Amino acid sequence: MAYTWTNLGDGRQVFRKVETTKPKRSHLSAPMINSDTMSAVQSMHDGKVYTSKSALRATYRAAGLEEVGNDPARLRPRKRPKIDRKAIKDSVQKAQARFNRGERTPSN
Repeated sequence: MAYTWTNLGDGRQVFRKVETTKPKRSHLSAPMINSDTMSAVQSMHDGKVYTSKSALRATYRAAGLEEVGNDPARLRPRKRPKIDRKAIKDSVQKAQARFNRGERTPSN
C-alpha cells in the first residue's frame, strides 16, 4: 500500500491510500483457449490419422478404450543390472586357461 495526494475536484486535496498490488487475474474475459485441433496423430486403436481431439476420443469411447496421459514410468531412471565383476574375471581366466592348454573350438 502507498499513499498519495488525491484531487477531489473542488480545489481540495486529500492524502489517501492507493492500491499498488497488481490483480492476479488477467484483464481478458477468457485468457486461455483450448482448441479442438492438433497436429496429425495416428490412433493406437484403428491406425487412422486424426487432427481433431474430439474425433479421436469418440473412436476410443466407441471401442470402450480409456485414454491415458503421459506414462510416468518413462521418466523414472532405469535400474541397471548389477555387474558381477568376480564372475566375469573367473570366466575370462577359465577361457584363458583353456586357450593356453591348446583347446580350440572346431572351426567350420
